[in-house]
Amino acid sequence: MRFLIGPRTAEILENALQDGYHGMLISDGYVVYRAWKNRLRCWPHLMRKLRGLAESTDRRVAGVGKEMEGLMQTLMDAIYAARIDPPPEGLPVRYAVDIARLRHLCEAHWMDAHPALRSVVREFLYDWEVILRPVAEPPLPLSNNAAEQALRHWVIARHISHGTRSEAGSRAFALLASVIETCRRRGASSWRYLGTVIAAARKGLPLPPLPAIPAAA
Repeated sequence: MRFLIGPRTAEILENALQDGYHGMLISDGYVVYRAWKNRLRCWPHLMRKLRGLAESTDRRVAGVGKEMEGLMQTLMDAIYAARIDPPPEGLPVRYAVDIARLRHLCEAHWMDAHPALRSVVREFLYDWEVILRPVAEPPLPLSNNAAEQALRHWVIARHISHGTRSEAGSRAFALLASVIETCRRRGASSWRYLGTVIAAARKGLPLPPLPAIPAAA
């Protein structure tokens, strides 16, 4: 696992993926991520935005938000159900009416005077294929919760320490976090590994590689 510290820019994204990453990127709606083709959208992020619309004091906006939220919840429930018992015709066919209605609502409010509603529907349309990809491929994840959970402890540590004060400090913090989390996920002691690295460095020896990925049982 690799951590980077820096602003959310195209440069940071390129640096994070520069080693030939071939997996999927699960993101929120930040425009920089649109350059990455093999991408999914985090549905809980979208649902929170729709909940915000549904709770609007503007009755018209709340109505649109509630309907969009209901349609997305229907699709989400269908995805979870299809992971256990996939329908023979596929979800895009079974829920074609719901998908068409969601699309219609987004297109109908493309130029809406309400800025929050306009922003949300445009976000849906800009990322339409990415957002609905799990409908056609139900096993795909719907959230980036795993990544956020992996970040949680390091974010807390940053708050406690008030962050780093230099570029070198940021690199050191990110490197240590990457090594510790990688060791943890591979079932190895990060402290023992770091001890061997320090010992080798002091003797001018080649640094040991990271612990190997455990063989599948």
